[in-house]
Amino acid sequence: MKLFQKQPAFYKGVFALALPIAMQSLISIGVNMLDTIMVGSLGETALSATSLANSFISIYHIFCMGLGMGASVLVSRYWGMKKANDGHEEEAGHALKQTVCLMLRITVALAAIFAMLTLIMPSTLMKMYTSDQDIISLGDVYFRWSIVTYFFLGTSLVSTIVLRSVGQVRLPLYVSIGAFFVNLGANYTFIFGKFGAPRMEVAGAALGTLIARLFEASMILGYLFFKDKNIRFRIRDLFMKTGSLLGEYIRISIPVLISDAILAIGNNSVAMVIGHLGAAFVAANAITSVTQQLSTVVIQGVSQAGAIVTGQTLGLGDRHKTMDQGWMFFGLGLALGTLSAIFIMAVSHPIISTYNVSKETVKIAEQLMAAISIIIIFRATNSIMTKGVLRGGGDTKMLMIADNIFLWVLAIPLGILAGFVFHWPAFWIYVCLKADDIVKTFWCLIRLKSEKWIKKISTGK
Repeated sequence: MKLFQKQPAFYKGVFALALPIAMQSLISIGVNMLDTIMVGSLGETALSATSLANSFISIYHIFCMGLGMGASVLVSRYWGMKKANDGHEEEAGHALKQTVCLMLRITVALAAIFAMLTLIMPSTLMKMYTSDQDIISLGDVYFRWSIVTYFFLGTSLVSTIVLRSVGQVRLPLYVSIGAFFVNLGANYTFIFGKFGAPRMEVAGAALGTLIARLFEASMILGYLFFKDKNIRFRIRDLFMKTGSLLGEYIRISIPVLISDAILAIGNNSVAMVIGHLGAAFVAANAITSVTQQLSTVVIQGVSQAGAIVTGQTLGLGDRHKTMDQGWMFFGLGLALGTLSAIFIMAVSHPIISTYNVSKETVKIAEQLMAAISIIIIFRATNSIMTKGVLRGGGDTKMLMIADNIFLWVLAIPLGILAGFVFHWPAFWIYVCLKADDIVKTFWCLIRLKSEKWIKKISTGK
Protein backbone atom coordinates (compact mmCIF):
# COMPACT_ATOMS: atom_id res chain seq x y z
CA MET A 1 0.00 0.00 0.00
CA LYS A 2 2.01 2.96 -1.31
CA LEU A 3 0.21 6.26 -1.84
CA PHE A 4 3.16 7.79 -3.68
CA GLN A 5 5.37 5.77 -6.02
CA LYS A 6 8.13 6.59 -8.48
CA GLN A 7 6.11 5.87 -11.60
CA PRO A 8 6.42 8.92 -13.85
CA ALA A 9 4.66 7.14 -16.74
CA PHE A 10 1.56 6.67 -14.56
CA TYR A 11 1.37 10.32 -13.47
CA LYS A 12 2.14 11.55 -16.97
CA GLY A 13 -0.66 9.38 -18.39
CA VAL A 14 -3.14 10.55 -15.76
CA PHE A 15 -2.49 14.24 -16.32
CA ALA A 16 -2.46 13.79 -20.11
CA LEU A 17 -6.09 12.76 -19.68
CA ALA A 18 -6.98 15.06 -16.77
CA LEU A 19 -5.65 18.44 -17.93
CA PRO A 20 -7.66 18.67 -21.19
CA ILE A 21 -10.79 17.68 -19.21
CA ALA A 22 -9.95 20.36 -16.62
CA MET A 23 -9.41 22.94 -19.35
CA GLN A 24 -12.78 22.04 -20.84
CA SER A 25 -14.41 22.59 -17.42
CA LEU A 26 -12.73 26.01 -17.18
CA ILE A 27 -14.11 26.93 -20.59
CA SER A 28 -17.60 25.86 -19.45
CA ILE A 29 -17.26 28.12 -16.39
CA GLY A 30 -16.16 30.93 -18.71
CA VAL A 31 -19.17 30.40 -21.01
CA ASN A 32 -21.55 30.55 -18.04
CA MET A 33 -19.92 33.74 -16.77
CA LEU A 34 -20.07 35.25 -20.27
CA ASP A 35 -23.78 34.48 -20.59
CA THR A 36 -24.43 35.96 -17.15
CA ILE A 37 -22.61 39.19 -18.00
CA MET A 38 -24.31 39.64 -21.39
CA VAL A 39 -27.84 38.80 -20.23
CA GLY A 40 -27.26 40.71 -16.98
CA SER A 41 -26.85 43.89 -19.00
CA LEU A 42 -30.53 43.55 -19.99
CA GLY A 43 -31.63 43.83 -16.36
CA GLU A 44 -32.41 41.66 -13.34
CA THR A 45 -35.67 40.27 -14.79
CA ALA A 46 -33.96 38.96 -17.94
CA LEU A 47 -31.08 37.53 -15.90
CA SER A 48 -33.46 35.81 -13.47
CA ALA A 49 -35.56 34.36 -16.31
CA THR A 50 -32.61 32.83 -18.18
CA SER A 51 -31.02 31.60 -14.95
CA LEU A 52 -34.19 29.86 -13.76
CA ALA A 53 -34.94 28.38 -17.20
CA ASN A 54 -31.42 27.00 -17.26
CA SER A 55 -32.03 25.47 -13.83
CA PHE A 56 -34.52 23.13 -15.50
CA ILE A 57 -32.26 22.51 -18.51
CA SER A 58 -29.42 21.68 -16.09
CA ILE A 59 -31.50 18.74 -14.78
CA TYR A 60 -31.24 17.22 -18.26
CA HIS A 61 -27.53 18.05 -18.28
CA ILE A 62 -27.10 16.11 -15.02
CA PHE A 63 -28.98 13.11 -16.47
CA CYS A 64 -26.70 13.16 -19.52
CA MET A 65 -23.58 13.35 -17.35
CA GLY A 66 -24.83 10.29 -15.47
CA LEU A 67 -25.55 8.44 -18.73
CA GLY A 68 -22.17 9.33 -20.18
CA MET A 69 -20.17 8.49 -17.06
CA GLY A 70 -22.09 5.24 -16.61
CA ALA A 71 -21.38 4.22 -20.19
CA SER A 72 -17.71 5.22 -19.81
CA VAL A 73 -17.25 2.52 -17.14
CA LEU A 74 -18.15 -0.12 -19.73
CA VAL A 75 -16.38 1.63 -22.62
CA SER A 76 -13.08 1.89 -20.70
CA ARG A 77 -13.24 -1.78 -19.71
CA TYR A 78 -14.10 -2.99 -23.21
CA TRP A 79 -11.40 -0.76 -24.70
CA GLY A 80 -8.89 -2.39 -22.34
CA MET A 81 -10.16 -5.85 -23.36
CA LYS A 82 -9.87 -4.90 -27.01
CA LYS A 83 -6.20 -3.96 -26.52
CA ALA A 84 -5.41 -7.09 -24.48
CA ASN A 85 -4.84 -9.24 -27.61
CA ASP A 86 -6.18 -12.36 -25.89
CA GLY A 87 -8.48 -13.51 -28.69
CA HIS A 88 -11.55 -11.56 -27.50
CA GLU A 89 -10.91 -8.33 -29.42
CA GLU A 90 -13.89 -8.72 -31.78
CA GLU A 91 -16.24 -9.56 -28.91
CA ALA A 92 -15.05 -6.56 -26.87
CA GLY A 93 -15.31 -4.25 -29.88
CA HIS A 94 -18.90 -5.33 -30.51
CA ALA A 95 -19.84 -4.79 -26.84
CA LEU A 96 -18.20 -1.35 -26.99
CA LYS A 97 -20.38 -0.37 -29.94
CA GLN A 98 -23.49 -1.75 -28.22
CA THR A 99 -22.73 0.39 -25.16
CA VAL A 100 -22.45 3.56 -27.26
CA CYS A 101 -25.64 2.67 -29.13
CA LEU A 102 -27.64 2.15 -25.91
CA MET A 103 -26.27 5.38 -24.46
CA LEU A 104 -27.22 7.45 -27.52
CA ARG A 105 -30.70 5.93 -27.73
CA ILE A 106 -31.46 6.70 -24.07
CA THR A 107 -30.01 10.21 -24.43
CA VAL A 108 -32.23 10.99 -27.44
CA ALA A 109 -35.29 9.54 -25.66
CA LEU A 110 -34.63 11.75 -22.63
CA ALA A 111 -34.09 14.76 -24.91
CA ALA A 112 -37.49 14.10 -26.49
CA ILE A 113 -39.16 14.00 -23.05
CA PHE A 114 -37.54 17.25 -21.90
CA ALA A 115 -38.25 18.93 -25.25
CA MET A 116 -41.91 17.91 -25.04
CA LEU A 117 -42.24 19.25 -21.49
CA THR A 118 -40.59 22.52 -22.56
CA LEU A 119 -42.92 22.80 -25.55
CA ILE A 120 -46.26 22.10 -23.89
CA MET A 121 -45.82 23.53 -20.38
CA PRO A 122 -43.11 26.23 -20.25
CA SER A 123 -45.05 28.46 -17.85
CA THR A 124 -45.66 25.57 -15.47
CA LEU A 125 -41.95 24.79 -15.46
CA MET A 126 -41.09 28.41 -14.68
CA LYS A 127 -43.67 28.51 -11.87
CA MET A 128 -41.67 25.77 -10.13
CA TYR A 129 -39.00 28.41 -9.55
CA THR A 130 -40.81 31.74 -9.31
CA SER A 131 -44.22 33.40 -9.02
CA ASP A 132 -43.09 36.65 -10.71
CA GLN A 133 -45.14 36.92 -13.91
CA ASP A 134 -42.58 39.06 -15.77
CA ILE A 135 -39.85 36.48 -15.12
CA ILE A 136 -42.21 33.66 -16.14
CA SER A 137 -43.03 35.42 -19.43
CA LEU A 138 -39.36 35.90 -20.35
CA GLY A 139 -38.64 32.32 -19.26
CA ASP A 140 -41.31 31.13 -21.70
CA VAL A 141 -39.52 33.00 -24.49
CA TYR A 142 -36.18 31.42 -23.54
CA PHE A 143 -37.74 27.95 -23.42
CA ARG A 144 -39.34 28.28 -26.87
CA TRP A 145 -35.91 28.79 -28.42
CA SER A 146 -34.36 25.98 -26.37
CA ILE A 147 -36.59 23.05 -27.40
CA VAL A 148 -34.18 21.64 -30.00
CA THR A 149 -31.12 22.40 -27.86
CA TYR A 150 -31.64 19.29 -25.71
CA PHE A 151 -30.82 16.95 -28.61
CA PHE A 152 -27.54 18.69 -29.47
CA LEU A 153 -26.51 19.21 -25.83
CA GLY A 154 -27.14 15.60 -24.80
CA THR A 155 -25.64 13.75 -27.74
CA SER A 156 -22.46 15.87 -27.82
CA LEU A 157 -21.98 15.59 -24.04
CA VAL A 158 -22.30 11.79 -23.80
CA SER A 159 -20.24 11.27 -26.96
CA THR A 160 -17.49 13.49 -25.54
CA ILE A 161 -17.33 11.34 -22.41
CA VAL A 162 -17.02 8.04 -24.30
CA LEU A 163 -14.39 9.49 -26.65
CA ARG A 164 -12.34 10.44 -23.59
CA SER A 165 -12.69 6.85 -22.37
CA VAL A 166 -10.71 5.59 -25.36
CA GLY A 167 -8.03 8.27 -25.01
CA GLN A 168 -9.43 11.00 -27.29
CA VAL A 169 -9.30 14.04 -24.99
CA ARG A 170 -7.88 16.77 -27.23
CA LEU A 171 -10.66 16.96 -29.81
CA PRO A 172 -13.41 17.71 -27.22
CA LEU A 173 -11.17 20.45 -25.78
CA TYR A 174 -10.64 22.05 -29.20
CA VAL A 175 -14.36 21.82 -29.94
CA SER A 176 -15.17 23.48 -26.60
CA ILE A 177 -12.81 26.35 -27.42
CA GLY A 178 -14.53 26.74 -30.79
CA ALA A 179 -17.98 26.60 -29.15
CA PHE A 180 -16.92 29.31 -26.71
CA PHE A 181 -16.19 31.74 -29.54
CA VAL A 182 -19.30 30.68 -31.49
CA ASN A 183 -21.39 31.34 -28.39
CA LEU A 184 -19.68 34.69 -27.83
CA GLY A 185 -20.31 35.81 -31.42
CA ALA A 186 -23.88 34.52 -31.59
CA ASN A 187 -24.83 36.03 -28.23
CA TYR A 188 -23.41 39.42 -29.15
CA THR A 189 -25.13 39.33 -32.54
CA PHE A 190 -28.61 38.26 -31.48
CA ILE A 191 -28.94 39.59 -27.92
CA PHE A 192 -27.99 43.13 -28.93
CA GLY A 193 -28.97 43.07 -32.63
CA LYS A 194 -25.56 43.55 -34.22
CA PHE A 195 -24.38 43.04 -37.84
CA GLY A 196 -27.89 43.61 -39.20
CA ALA A 197 -29.53 40.94 -37.01
CA PRO A 198 -32.69 41.76 -35.03
CA ARG A 199 -32.32 42.65 -31.35
CA MET A 200 -33.75 39.52 -29.68
CA GLU A 201 -32.54 39.99 -26.07
CA VAL A 202 -33.53 36.89 -24.01
CA ALA A 203 -34.51 34.97 -27.16
CA GLY A 204 -31.11 35.90 -28.61
CA ALA A 205 -29.36 34.36 -25.60
CA ALA A 206 -31.25 31.09 -26.17
CA LEU A 207 -30.51 31.21 -29.92
CA GLY A 208 -26.82 31.85 -29.23
CA THR A 209 -26.69 28.80 -26.98
CA LEU A 210 -28.53 26.71 -29.59
CA ILE A 211 -26.05 27.70 -32.33
CA ALA A 212 -23.09 26.88 -30.05
CA ARG A 213 -24.60 23.48 -29.13
CA LEU A 214 -25.28 22.75 -32.82
CA PHE A 215 -21.64 23.51 -33.63
CA GLU A 216 -20.47 21.30 -30.75
CA ALA A 217 -22.69 18.36 -31.72
CA SER A 218 -21.74 18.62 -35.41
CA MET A 219 -18.04 18.43 -34.59
CA ILE A 220 -18.23 15.69 -31.95
CA LEU A 221 -20.77 13.45 -33.68
CA GLY A 222 -19.14 14.05 -37.06
CA TYR A 223 -15.87 12.76 -35.64
CA LEU A 224 -17.52 9.82 -33.83
CA PHE A 225 -19.55 8.69 -36.87
CA PHE A 226 -17.03 9.31 -39.65
CA LYS A 227 -13.45 9.66 -38.38
CA ASP A 228 -12.92 7.82 -35.09
CA LYS A 229 -10.80 4.68 -35.45
CA ASN A 230 -10.95 3.43 -31.86
CA ILE A 231 -14.65 2.81 -31.24
CA ARG A 232 -15.43 2.65 -35.00
CA PHE A 233 -19.07 3.53 -34.36
CA ARG A 234 -20.90 4.50 -37.54
CA ILE A 235 -24.43 5.79 -38.24
CA ARG A 236 -25.64 2.32 -39.24
CA ASP A 237 -24.67 1.07 -35.76
CA LEU A 238 -27.47 3.16 -34.28
CA PHE A 239 -29.80 0.40 -35.51
CA MET A 240 -27.78 -2.57 -34.20
CA LYS A 241 -29.24 -5.19 -31.84
CA THR A 242 -28.34 -4.49 -28.20
CA GLY A 243 -30.42 -7.04 -26.28
CA SER A 244 -27.43 -9.21 -25.33
CA LEU A 245 -25.77 -6.30 -23.48
CA LEU A 246 -28.85 -4.65 -22.01
CA GLY A 247 -28.64 -6.46 -18.65
CA GLU A 248 -24.98 -5.58 -18.16
CA TYR A 249 -25.62 -1.98 -19.22
CA ILE A 250 -28.43 -1.62 -16.67
CA ARG A 251 -26.36 -3.26 -13.91
CA ILE A 252 -23.29 -1.05 -14.37
CA SER A 253 -24.41 2.18 -16.05
CA ILE A 254 -27.86 2.97 -14.69
CA PRO A 255 -26.76 3.17 -11.00
CA VAL A 256 -24.41 5.99 -12.04
CA LEU A 257 -27.32 7.88 -13.60
CA ILE A 258 -29.52 7.32 -10.52
CA SER A 259 -26.70 8.25 -8.13
CA ASP A 260 -25.82 11.48 -9.93
CA ALA A 261 -29.49 12.48 -10.23
CA ILE A 262 -30.27 11.89 -6.54
CA LEU A 263 -27.05 13.64 -5.51
CA ALA A 264 -28.08 16.64 -7.63
CA ILE A 265 -31.40 16.75 -5.78
CA GLY A 266 -29.47 16.45 -2.51
CA ASN A 267 -27.17 19.32 -3.40
CA ASN A 268 -30.24 21.41 -4.23
CA SER A 269 -31.55 20.52 -0.77
CA VAL A 270 -28.28 21.77 0.74
CA ALA A 271 -28.78 25.00 -1.22
CA MET A 272 -32.31 25.25 0.19
CA VAL A 273 -30.96 24.86 3.75
CA ILE A 274 -28.42 27.61 3.07
CA GLY A 275 -31.20 29.76 1.55
CA HIS A 276 -33.12 29.66 4.81
CA LEU A 277 -30.13 30.69 6.92
CA GLY A 278 -30.52 34.33 5.90
CA ALA A 279 -29.50 36.72 3.13
CA ALA A 280 -26.00 37.26 4.55
CA PHE A 281 -25.27 33.51 4.55
CA VAL A 282 -26.60 33.15 0.99
CA ALA A 283 -24.50 36.08 -0.24
CA ALA A 284 -21.40 34.74 1.51
CA ASN A 285 -21.92 31.30 -0.04
CA ALA A 286 -22.30 32.90 -3.49
CA ILE A 287 -18.97 34.71 -2.99
CA THR A 288 -17.23 31.37 -2.38
CA SER A 289 -18.82 29.51 -5.31
CA VAL A 290 -16.44 30.63 -8.09
CA THR A 291 -13.43 29.92 -5.86
CA GLN A 292 -14.73 26.40 -5.27
CA GLN A 293 -15.28 25.85 -8.99
CA LEU A 294 -11.79 27.02 -9.89
CA SER A 295 -10.13 24.97 -7.14
CA THR A 296 -11.78 21.71 -8.22
CA VAL A 297 -11.41 21.68 -12.03
CA VAL A 298 -8.17 19.66 -11.95
CA ILE A 299 -9.66 17.34 -9.32
CA GLN A 300 -12.65 16.68 -11.60
CA GLY A 301 -10.28 15.96 -14.47
CA VAL A 302 -8.27 13.48 -12.39
CA SER A 303 -11.53 11.85 -11.23
CA GLN A 304 -12.57 11.13 -14.81
CA ALA A 305 -9.03 10.03 -15.64
CA GLY A 306 -9.21 7.64 -12.67
CA ALA A 307 -12.31 5.93 -14.06
CA ILE A 308 -10.76 5.63 -17.53
CA VAL A 309 -7.35 4.33 -16.36
CA THR A 310 -8.90 1.86 -13.90
CA GLY A 311 -11.34 0.50 -16.47
CA GLN A 312 -8.66 0.08 -19.12
CA THR A 313 -6.21 -1.63 -16.74
CA LEU A 314 -8.88 -4.08 -15.56
CA GLY A 315 -9.81 -4.67 -19.19
CA LEU A 316 -6.21 -5.75 -19.78
CA GLY A 317 -6.68 -8.25 -16.95
CA ASP A 318 -4.08 -6.79 -14.53
CA ARG A 319 -5.74 -6.78 -11.09
CA HIS A 320 -2.49 -6.25 -9.15
CA LYS A 321 -1.59 -3.17 -11.21
CA THR A 322 -5.13 -1.84 -10.72
CA MET A 323 -4.70 -1.99 -6.93
CA ASP A 324 -1.33 -0.21 -7.12
CA GLN A 325 -2.90 2.50 -9.27
CA GLY A 326 -5.84 2.76 -6.85
CA TRP A 327 -3.50 3.63 -3.96
CA MET A 328 -1.63 6.13 -6.12
CA PHE A 329 -4.92 7.81 -7.05
CA PHE A 330 -5.77 8.02 -3.34
CA GLY A 331 -2.42 9.74 -2.78
CA LEU A 332 -3.10 12.09 -5.70
CA GLY A 333 -6.40 13.04 -4.06
CA LEU A 334 -4.66 13.98 -0.81
CA ALA A 335 -1.98 15.95 -2.67
CA LEU A 336 -4.37 17.83 -4.95
CA GLY A 337 -6.73 18.48 -2.05
CA THR A 338 -3.90 20.00 -0.03
CA LEU A 339 -2.83 22.20 -2.97
CA SER A 340 -6.43 23.32 -3.43
CA ALA A 341 -6.66 24.16 0.28
CA ILE A 342 -3.54 26.32 0.03
CA PHE A 343 -4.97 28.03 -3.08
CA ILE A 344 -8.27 28.81 -1.31
CA MET A 345 -6.50 30.20 1.76
CA ALA A 346 -4.27 32.36 -0.45
CA VAL A 347 -7.06 33.90 -2.55
CA SER A 348 -9.90 34.06 -0.01
CA HIS A 349 -9.14 37.53 1.37
CA PRO A 350 -8.50 39.22 -2.03
CA ILE A 351 -11.70 37.69 -3.47
CA ILE A 352 -13.91 38.62 -0.50
CA SER A 353 -12.54 42.18 -0.48
CA THR A 354 -13.68 42.76 -4.09
CA TYR A 355 -17.35 42.54 -3.05
CA ASN A 356 -19.23 45.52 -1.67
CA VAL A 357 -21.14 43.66 1.06
CA SER A 358 -21.94 44.10 4.74
CA LYS A 359 -19.49 43.31 7.54
CA GLU A 360 -21.70 40.39 8.58
CA THR A 361 -21.47 38.87 5.09
CA VAL A 362 -17.68 39.36 5.05
CA LYS A 363 -17.36 37.60 8.40
CA ILE A 364 -19.48 34.66 7.23
CA ALA A 365 -17.60 34.45 3.90
CA GLU A 366 -14.28 34.27 5.78
CA GLN A 367 -15.59 31.43 7.92
CA LEU A 368 -16.91 29.58 4.86
CA MET A 369 -13.58 29.93 3.06
CA ALA A 370 -11.80 28.50 6.13
CA ALA A 371 -14.24 25.57 6.23
CA ILE A 372 -13.93 24.95 2.49
CA SER A 373 -10.13 24.88 2.72
CA ILE A 374 -10.44 21.93 5.12
CA ILE A 375 -13.31 20.14 3.38
CA ILE A 376 -11.60 20.33 -0.03
CA ILE A 377 -8.88 17.89 1.11
CA PHE A 378 -11.51 15.25 1.83
CA ARG A 379 -13.64 16.15 -1.19
CA ALA A 380 -10.70 15.84 -3.57
CA THR A 381 -9.76 12.42 -2.22
CA ASN A 382 -13.21 10.87 -2.15
CA SER A 383 -14.17 12.42 -5.49
CA ILE A 384 -11.18 10.83 -7.23
CA MET A 385 -12.12 7.51 -5.60
CA THR A 386 -15.92 7.50 -6.00
CA LYS A 387 -16.17 9.24 -9.38
CA GLY A 388 -12.92 7.70 -10.57
CA VAL A 389 -11.27 4.53 -9.30
CA LEU A 390 -14.17 2.73 -7.60
CA ARG A 391 -16.55 3.67 -10.42
CA GLY A 392 -14.01 2.47 -12.98
CA GLY A 393 -13.84 -0.83 -11.11
CA GLY A 394 -17.56 -1.34 -11.72
CA ASP A 395 -18.63 -0.75 -8.10
CA THR A 396 -21.47 1.50 -9.24
CA LYS A 397 -24.32 -0.05 -7.23
CA MET A 398 -22.48 0.24 -3.90
CA LEU A 399 -21.43 3.81 -4.75
CA MET A 400 -25.03 4.75 -5.51
CA ILE A 401 -26.05 3.51 -2.04
CA ALA A 402 -23.09 5.00 -0.15
CA ASP A 403 -23.20 8.43 -1.83
CA ASN A 404 -26.81 8.98 -0.94
CA ILE A 405 -26.76 7.50 2.57
CA PHE A 406 -23.89 9.79 3.58
CA LEU A 407 -25.65 12.83 2.10
CA TRP A 408 -29.26 12.25 3.16
CA VAL A 409 -28.76 10.46 6.49
CA LEU A 410 -25.70 12.35 7.70
CA ALA A 411 -24.85 15.68 6.06
CA ILE A 412 -28.26 17.29 5.49
CA PRO A 413 -29.69 16.41 8.96
CA LEU A 414 -26.45 17.59 10.64
CA GLY A 415 -26.55 20.85 8.69
CA ILE A 416 -30.18 21.47 9.67
CA LEU A 417 -29.39 20.80 13.35
CA ALA A 418 -26.29 23.01 13.28
CA GLY A 419 -28.08 25.91 11.57
CA PHE A 420 -31.60 25.89 12.95
CA VAL A 421 -31.38 24.10 16.32
CA PHE A 422 -27.93 24.80 17.74
CA HIS A 423 -27.33 28.07 15.81
CA TRP A 424 -23.63 27.32 15.46
CA PRO A 425 -21.18 29.68 13.66
CA ALA A 426 -21.07 29.57 9.86
CA PHE A 427 -17.81 27.56 9.91
CA TRP A 428 -19.41 24.62 11.75
CA ILE A 429 -22.69 24.81 9.83
CA TYR A 430 -20.78 24.40 6.57
CA VAL A 431 -18.63 21.59 7.97
CA CYS A 432 -21.81 19.76 9.02
CA LEU A 433 -23.44 20.32 5.61
CA LYS A 434 -20.35 18.76 3.98
CA ALA A 435 -19.79 16.05 6.61
CA ASP A 436 -20.47 13.41 3.95
CA ASP A 437 -17.19 14.39 2.23
CA ILE A 438 -15.24 13.63 5.41
CA VAL A 439 -16.89 10.31 6.26
CA LYS A 440 -16.91 9.18 2.63
CA THR A 441 -13.12 9.58 2.44
CA PHE A 442 -12.59 7.05 5.24
CA TRP A 443 -15.20 4.74 3.69
CA CYS A 444 -13.31 4.92 0.37
CA LEU A 445 -10.10 3.92 2.15
CA ILE A 446 -11.79 0.84 3.63
CA ARG A 447 -13.51 -0.03 0.34
CA LEU A 448 -10.28 0.33 -1.65
CA LYS A 449 -8.37 -1.92 0.75
CA SER A 450 -11.08 -4.62 0.63
CA GLU A 451 -10.73 -5.09 -3.18
CA LYS A 452 -14.49 -5.79 -3.27
CA TRP A 453 -14.91 -2.84 -5.62
CA ILE A 454 -13.30 -4.71 -8.50
CA LYS A 455 -16.26 -6.19 -10.35
CA LYS A 456 -16.33 -8.62 -13.25
CA ILE A 457 -17.89 -7.11 -16.38
CA SER A 458 -18.96 -9.32 -19.26
CA THR A 459 -19.42 -8.50 -22.94
CA GLY A 460 -22.96 -9.92 -22.88
CA LYS A 461 -21.98 -13.00 -24.89
